[in-house]
Amino acid sequence: MKYIIAVIQPHKLDAVMKTLEDAQVPLMTVSNVLGRGRQKGVTEVYRGAKEVGSLLKKVKLEIAVNEEFVEQTIKAIIDGARTGDVGDGKIFILDLHEVLRIRTGETGGMAIG
Repeated sequence: MKYIIAVIQPHKLDAVMKTLEDAQVPLMTVSNVLGRGRQKGVTEVYRGAKEVGSLLKKVKLEIAVNEEFVEQTIKAIIDGARTGDVGDGKIFILDLHEVLRIRTGETGGMAIG
């Protein structure tokens, strides 16, 4: 099992969600976050408004997947999020030691969905 964290541009969220759904990976947690990378406060346009500052608005996706879904999940995120510009985001892939579904008590890959 893997825990995939992706930090992407907010305006790419719908596209990433569509590519993930097409890849049969519909389960995710989405958070609005602030952060900075190599842009270091470069002016960014978000929904038609310019934003300047050292922390830029981003969206963080958190997705737990079984091993057989790792590659297609990563590919779907890249396909949906890539613009070719600085600030497209990052993907982090972590080993997931255990998962427990609270409602049923299922563990491991069965608890992921």
